[in-house]
Amino acid sequence: MIEKVGEDRDMARDEGTGEPEEVRRFVEQFALDLTNAGLPRMAARVFASLLAAEEGRRTAGELADVLDVSPAAVSGAVRYLAQVKLVVRERSPGERRDHYRLVDDLWYASIMNRDAEMVAWERTLADGVAALGPDSRAGMRLDETRQFFEFVRGEVPELMARWHRLRRQ
Repeated sequence: MIEKVGEDRDMARDEGTGEPEEVRRFVEQFALDLTNAGLPRMAARVFASLLAAEEGRRTAGELADVLDVSPAAVSGAVRYLAQVKLVVRERSPGERRDHYRLVDDLWYASIMNRDAEMVAWERTLADGVAALGPDSRAGMRLDETRQFFEFVRGEVPELMARWHRLRRQ
C-alpha cells in the first residue's frame, strides 16, 4: 500500500501498523545493532521506535501497535529502559494513559550516569587488587582495568563540555 507522505515523495507503509516501511526497517536494524551491543531485544525495539517517533514519545498501546507485540512485552521493555534511565514515564494532566519518552539530552545523560557505575567498579577492582596482590598477574590486570576506568571517568567531563560547545555552534 502506498500513501503520500510529505510533499515530495511517496513512501510505502506497513498495512498493519501504518508505519513507513523505511522507518520499520530502520527500527528493526537499529534494534538489532543495540541487541548485538547487549541491550535486551524488546527493549532495543522499543528504544529504536521511540527514537524514530516524531515527538520522541509514545504510549504503551502505540508502541505495541507499531511493533506488533503484546502490551506485556512493551511493559517489560519500558520498565527496563526506565531503570537504565533511557526513557521516562509521564502523564499529562487529565489523561489516563502514560507516555514513554526519551530522556532529554539522551546520550549525554547516559554517559554521565555511567560515572557512578565506574566509581563503583573502580572500588571493587581496587578490592580485587588487594585480595589478589598488586604484584600478581591477576592483580596487575585488575589494576590496569581500574586505571582505565579512572582515566575514562577523568576524560568524560571535558568530552561532554566539547559536545555541548559543538551543539551550540
